[in-house]
Amino acid sequence: MNLEQVDSLIEKMERASLTEISYKDKDVDIKLKRELTPAAAPAPQTVQTQSAPAAQAPAKEAQPEDEGLVVRAPMVGTFYKAPSPEAEAYVKVGDTVSSTSVVCILEAMKLFNEIQAEVSGEVTEILVDDGDMVEYNQPLFKLR
Repeated sequence: MNLEQVDSLIEKMERASLTEISYKDKDVDIKLKRELTPAAAPAPQTVQTQSAPAAQAPAKEAQPEDEGLVVRAPMVGTFYKAPSPEAEAYVKVGDTVSSTSVVCILEAMKLFNEIQAEVSGEVTEILVDDGDMVEYNQPLFKLR
């Protein structure tokens, strides 16, 4: 991936009002993230390249609630509970997950982003349906 392609990703990210985008293939692993500030126009904050594993963004930290933890969406996108329509869901109510467990996929601009739980616990509730559009920081799962 060259600099022009990275610039193209940044432009698409801004046009779609995304706060985070990831791209991964055999040789490249890129994650772009920006923070929105009310007084200034949004700009990309970090660019990670190389084939080394990318660090996960803290944006989807599990948030304490009345009955356990909530895993939140780290970006705007379409929620998918499984890697394909015929495949088993990544998690079901009652499943135990670790911090590195993939719990769903969020699709944004034809890029499919695997979302990790980032906390350990038992899934007590799935808060969105397959194919639903989700917003940044929207609750996806409840854990205990």
